[in-house]
Amino acid sequence: MENKARLLIVDDEKIAVKNLEHVLKKEGYEIKTTSSGQNALKLLNRHDFDVVLTDLKMEKVDGMQILRRCKEADPDVEVIMITGYATVETAIEAMKQGAYHYIAKPFKLDEVRKVVREASEKVRLKKENRKLKESLENITDRVRIITQDPQMLRVLDTAKDVAPTDCNILITGESGTGKELVARYVHFYSKRSEGPFIAVNCGAFSEDLLANELFGHEKGAFTGATFLKKGLIEVADGGTLFLDEITEMSPSMQVKLLRVVQEREYQRVGGTEPVKVDVRFIAATNRNIHEVIESGEFRQDLYYRLNVVTLHLPPLSERKGDIPLLCYHFLKKYSSIMGKEVTDISEDMLGVLNGYNFPGNVRELENIIERGIALSKGSTLETIHLPDDLRELSIRTFRKSGGKVPSLEDQEKAYIQWVLKEVGGNKSKAAQILGIDRVSLWRKIKRYDMEK
Repeated sequence: MENKARLLIVDDEKIAVKNLEHVLKKEGYEIKTTSSGQNALKLLNRHDFDVVLTDLKMEKVDGMQILRRCKEADPDVEVIMITGYATVETAIEAMKQGAYHYIAKPFKLDEVRKVVREASEKVRLKKENRKLKESLENITDRVRIITQDPQMLRVLDTAKDVAPTDCNILITGESGTGKELVARYVHFYSKRSEGPFIAVNCGAFSEDLLANELFGHEKGAFTGATFLKKGLIEVADGGTLFLDEITEMSPSMQVKLLRVVQEREYQRVGGTEPVKVDVRFIAATNRNIHEVIESGEFRQDLYYRLNVVTLHLPPLSERKGDIPLLCYHFLKKYSSIMGKEVTDISEDMLGVLNGYNFPGNVRELENIIERGIALSKGSTLETIHLPDDLRELSIRTFRKSGGKVPSLEDQEKAYIQWVLKEVGGNKSKAAQILGIDRVSLWRKIKRYDMEK
C-alpha cells in the first residue's frame, strides 16, 4: 500500500501480540506493539496512529480507557477491540464509545486482516476528505478547478448552484476531463460537505464484486464471509456516493441501484433486513448516454432518477486557453513533490501542447508535465522533455486525400492507429500513452472500426 497505515497493537498476552504483529506486518502496515495498557497511553501521546487493536481486559489500564483516550486525541482513529471475555453488554458499550469493531478470541487471522484493512481504508478516506477541504480552503471559489474557459466556468457555476439542493447529478464528458473532481466540487459546496465522499468505478468490477462493494454482505452470506461487511453505499451515509462509468453497470445491477435511489434503502448480500441510507448520488459516464439508452444497455428509468441535473464537461481540445494555466499548475505541483527547481516551460513546448488534441484530456496533460519534470535537469521544460510520440506528432499533419482538413474525429482515429502501430498493438501500453484507461481505448477502437 502506498501510504502505510500506522497500527498500535496492545495485548497483555505476548504471544497474541507477536502473532498479530507477524501477520499484519506482511500486509504492509507500520506497527508498534506493547503488552501494557499504561505503556499504550504513553505511545499514544508520542505517536500518531490510524488503527489501534487493543485487548479489553488488562491490568491497571484496560481497553475501554485506551478507546476513550484515542477518541479524545483524534476522533479519526479507529479502535478494534479484541477480547476473550466477549459479551453483548461489553460489545454494545465499546461500540457506543466509538469502537470500530469487536473481535472475540480465539479469532481467525483472516477476519483480523479484513477488519484492519477496512478500518484503515475508512481512516484513509476521512483524511483524504479533510486534506481536500484544507487545500480548497486555501484557494478562492471556483479556482479550485483550474480554468478560465467560459464554457467550463458556466459548468462550475451550475454545479455550485445545484450543490445545496441535494438533487442527484449526472456528469458527462470524455475520460480525463475531471468528472470526479467536479463531483468533489459539488460535494464540497453541498450540505453534506462534513460527510464522506466515496468514489466507485463501476467499470472496474465484475457484477458480483460490484454488488459486494456497493451493498456489503452479511456474515455467512458466502464462503469466506466471516463477518458483516458494510457496503460503500452504507459507508457514504450522510455524504455523497460518486458512481463513475455508470453505463458499464450490468442490467441486473442497474435494477438494484434503481431501488436504492428510489427508496433510499437496500439489502446487504445474503441479508433480509432493509438498510436505510441517506446518500446523494452523483453518476458519471464518458459515453453518449442517449445512445446507450437507445441500445438498451442502460435503463431509462434509472437515467431519469440520476439525471435530475446534467453537467457536461468540455474536452481539453475545446478549452485550449486552459492549457498554459494547467501546465503551470502541474509544474508547481510536481516540482514540489519531486523536490526540483523547475519553474518555467519554453514557448516551443507550450506551442506543441497548444497544437495537440489531447485524447486523454487533462489527465494526459498532467502525465506529460509530471514526466517532463522527472526527466528535467534544468529550470525549464523544453520540447525534448515531451514523450517521443508527441514530439513526432508535433511535426506531422494528418490530411485526407485531396488535401481536405481533417475533423477532430479523423485526427483522433489517425492518432490512435499510429500509437497502436508504434507499440505493436499492445493496448495496455497504447492506453498508457494516450492517457486513458483500457476500457475507453477499446471503446474507441470499436467506435472507429479498428478491431482488425
